[in-house]
Amino acid sequence: MKKNRLKEVLASGGIPVGHMIWEFGTRGIARMLANVDLDFVVVDMEHSAINPPQVADLMAWFQATEIAPFVRIPETQYSYISRTMDAGALGVMVPNVETVETARQVVDAVKYAPLGKRGVGLGGAHTEYRGPDPLDYFEEANGNTTVICQIESTTGVENVDAIAALDGVDCVWVGHFDLTQSMGIPGQFDDPRFLEALDQVVAAARKHGKSAGIQPSNMASAERWLDVGFNVISWKTDIALYSGALRTEIGDLRTRTNS
Repeated sequence: MKKNRLKEVLASGGIPVGHMIWEFGTRGIARMLANVDLDFVVVDMEHSAINPPQVADLMAWFQATEIAPFVRIPETQYSYISRTMDAGALGVMVPNVETVETARQVVDAVKYAPLGKRGVGLGGAHTEYRGPDPLDYFEEANGNTTVICQIESTTGVENVDAIAALDGVDCVWVGHFDLTQSMGIPGQFDDPRFLEALDQVVAAARKHGKSAGIQPSNMASAERWLDVGFNVISWKTDIALYSGALRTEIGDLRTRTNS
């Protein structure tokens, strides 16, 4: 089974760094990102047009790299999660998890018994098209896969301790824009209420031996949130990264050509 680099980096005391794919779900993206020092990617199905067949292709391409591929599913449904995992994803990110009951549904779909209730269909992409020894595989898969629960509302923050305490949840991840929206302070990342919520999420993660993730849009935010205690970082979406870099470089070029 492909090793989960995010888990390996955390186990060694490091901070895994990833990237989110919204738009460029192309056949070359896996190799392009493999040329960068990335530990994981999140392929987004919540805010993009990426569909299950594209996810399956992306999982196959990332299989040939050391990068751990995860998928943000659009909603908490067993069929989304099971098909994503059987396509070869090493875990899922689930948006707006507000209760421990929802987190339990996710764990049940990702993890095999006795930890969860994931259906068994061996021999496909997730087992590299081989028939593994079932008992060995179930144990390895349960330890190797990652469940990321996004905390994106005031209700989620209120219940984050119980969510983080659940066996099988690996990471609580703040969706910062949605959380500020839920608080009635959209985009106000310096507001004391938002900062207090960040502290609550990190405290819950530490208390229960889980990781705390977030996706900063600039280095100032990254440094601030690392100082708070977040220990899983995704660096922007592909759209934000490409647009920002192109805007800056075209601006530099315009300055030169207009001089």
